[in-house]
Amino acid sequence: MPSLYNQALQELSTVFDRIDEKAVDAAVGAISNAGRIALYGVGREGLQIKGLAMRLYHLGLKVSVVGDMTTPPVGQGDLLIVSAGPGSFSTVIGLMGEAKSAGAKTLVITAQPNGQAALRADHVLAIPAQTMADDRGPGTSVLPMGSLFEGAQYVLFEVMVLKLKERLGISPESMRANHTNLE
Repeated sequence: MPSLYNQALQELSTVFDRIDEKAVDAAVGAISNAGRIALYGVGREGLQIKGLAMRLYHLGLKVSVVGDMTTPPVGQGDLLIVSAGPGSFSTVIGLMGEAKSAGAKTLVITAQPNGQAALRADHVLAIPAQTMADDRGPGTSVLPMGSLFEGAQYVLFEVMVLKLKERLGISPESMRANHTNLE
């Protein structure tokens, strides 16, 4: 029997074998073309979204996390990135509506490309991984609940940052210069 580590890594590998690279590149394009970028996610998905926000900031992009006091308004030319692994959260739907009414575009990161949030989005990036919406029954991940989706988000977001870094011509030194010194 393979170790739990190897099982988890194999499951993550299977997710990336099935991901739509064109959708990843389209998401990277939407991010690189955005004026301001606001990000939102709940629970552990929210933690991954905050990590992506930090990396986008390191790239020198105008980025904020919804809910922070310093989040500016979004409008024409801006992008709201939301995570809705199971397909929908009421807060995600509400924020998408506000952003769209202000003229901003929306990018949904989800495991449910036919979910309520994805159907309302301008851009959809589907991660083919288990979430809490489908974590019961045979064939489920060795990882609990939505951990496979959340782990895949981490890897995906770092690869997207690498693609953005190259697309925007950002050096490692420039990224490092944007890292906080208050740790």
